Amino acid sequence: MPHHPSTALALLALRCPRCHTGPLFRYPAYQLRRFDAMYEACPVCTQHYEPEVGFYWGAMYISYGLSVGIVVLVGLTLYYLAGDPPVWVYITSVAFAVILLTPLLFRYARALMLYWFGSIDYDQTKVPLTSRK
Repeated sequence: MPHHPSTALALLALRCPRCHTGPLFRYPAYQLRRFDAMYEACPVCTQHYEPEVGFYWGAMYISYGLSVGIVVLVGLTLYYLAGDPPVWVYITSVAFAVILLTPLLFRYARALMLYWFGSIDYDQTKVPLTSRK
């Protein structure tokens, strides 16, 4: 498994916040029936991924913020590049974009929640020796 020395790169790669090596999710995002399956603990350093019961309820607010960003981005893109099309084009485009990106929104909302509020710090000693540079 690749090790990411940067916290930002580890977050983008959806890796464990403690060792930056173990994956957060069991299956790829394109497997729509199982895109939400997380490991209970890191397979590399055994860090538990749910600090408390109901921890990821807060990720809904992060997901909402990401969705609002997509709505604004799609709206501005349509306005400036498509010359302010009819309202149905806005609604259809926004709905399509949000539905298409739902697995990624879900995953990154959970990852951001864990990195920001999980009180887990990067620990160089938890990185496997084969992954260290």
